[in-house]
Amino acid sequence: MRRSIDDAVDDHPSDDEERPGVSWAVALSDDCDGCGFGEPRVVVTVEEAGRPGYGLVAHLSPATTRRLRVALAAALREIGEDPGS
Repeated sequence: MRRSIDDAVDDHPSDDEERPGVSWAVALSDDCDGCGFGEPRVVVTVEEAGRPGYGLVAHLSPATTRRLRVALAAALREIGEDPGS
């Protein structure tokens, strides 16, 4: 099983020559041989915008995905944003 959830490019200015834009994608998969074939994983891909296939792919267990969600919510609170919206 593979299913795409969402993808986008980060909000960094596109004209910054020192720091290229980054694209990200979130998907679901249960075909990671090294993770335990058949176990569902949240797959997060991060790569330089416009360079598909050269990024990093993380296969996150449900527990690790929850930990990432908590970290992102904490970061939003730190900058004065409501993590629930």
